[in-house]
Amino acid sequence: MTSSCNEADRLDSWQAREASLYRVLPYGGLAVGTLLATVTPAPSGLPAMPTLAIAAAAGCWVAWFLTLHPEWQSRRGLMVVYYVGLLAFATALVIANPWYAFFAWVGFLHAFLVLPGRWAFAGVVATAVLVATAQGGGLASAAANWPLWLVLVLFNVLVASGVSWFRLVTEQQSAHRKLLVEELATANRQLAETVRENEGLHAQLITQAREAGVLDERQRMAREIHDTLAQGLTGIITQLEAAEQTRDRSADWRRHVDNALSLARESLTEARRSVRAVRPEPLETARLPDALTELGGRWSALHGVRANVSTTGTPRPLHPEIEVTLLRAAQEALSNVARHAAASRVGLTLSYMEDVVTLDVRDDGTGFDVANAPAAREPDGGYGLTAMRQRVSRVGGQLDVESEPGGGTAVSASVPALPGGAG
Repeated sequence: MTSSCNEADRLDSWQAREASLYRVLPYGGLAVGTLLATVTPAPSGLPAMPTLAIAAAAGCWVAWFLTLHPEWQSRRGLMVVYYVGLLAFATALVIANPWYAFFAWVGFLHAFLVLPGRWAFAGVVATAVLVATAQGGGLASAAANWPLWLVLVLFNVLVASGVSWFRLVTEQQSAHRKLLVEELATANRQLAETVRENEGLHAQLITQAREAGVLDERQRMAREIHDTLAQGLTGIITQLEAAEQTRDRSADWRRHVDNALSLARESLTEARRSVRAVRPEPLETARLPDALTELGGRWSALHGVRANVSTTGTPRPLHPEIEVTLLRAAQEALSNVARHAAASRVGLTLSYMEDVVTLDVRDDGTGFDVANAPAAREPDGGYGLTAMRQRVSRVGGQLDVESEPGGGTAVSASVPALPGGAG
């Protein structure tokens, strides 16, 4: 952006210097012509005093229109008057002394400086006539040798037209270059504004990402607490209530109390692992099918309901997050069966397919109306199916629930079969 601004400044400075030069040249032409006319007066010209008076008047004419009122250059009508007066003074001076061709020559430059369109070429032709007359030795000599005068006129017209055309092309290129520089400067400013906007957007995205990360971590902790502490406490309460009912039977009372202690230790271990975002202990020491089999066996022993675990397809290591999701879904499904289903048997099926792994949990319990199920929270204050659906969706999977009153419940969690190590 700085370089484009510097380039535009250089173009403006060059044009300003050129305009200043064109305003100074008439005075230089008058000075040179006056000096030569004084040293070498023309034999058939005017006397010195009238010539000097005409030269002074010509200088005042230029000073009034160009030097004292430079803003008039944009007023075409006044500039036509100025140029006609310039030619009139140049004609009088050339008649007075041919050396004033140096002043008349300025008409070539000022024709394109102040005259519009085709009038500039008319000015060039008129100036060429004056300069050729001076080159021919004055008005009388030019009339006497008019063929030579015509050649000089043609030569001056061709040279002046060529120079003027070259100057016109140069001005057009300069104007085009200046336009390109201005467009580049505008583009650079827009780019700088875009960069500033992008910096603000980047900062906003970072803030949003940070907030999303905080929210995601809160949701993760809510799911982990539900999957560990909530389920563990529910199981402990169930075992302690059963122990209270079997207080008179020492063996049964001891079994329920031992189960409650075991659940408490497991829940504490899992809670610590959840806070550290570590995989559940069953997956640390066994593959997913074995972990599900162990889970089904423990759950069946605690609740006295038969749980059959089967695997179809070829088991293979999955991404740790996928295995954790399926294990937590099985834990939640079994917890729901224990709390609500009053089932006599439960079946867990883990199916390995090419691109998808599916966990199906079916029971023969009381069932419920899926269409009227709470969307956010279970009746007992837990998160239940909502937590399962969120966890499965988080890894790009899908949770489907089929149930009807008296017809049992089937929960199916399908997740991508992303490969990964078991540890």
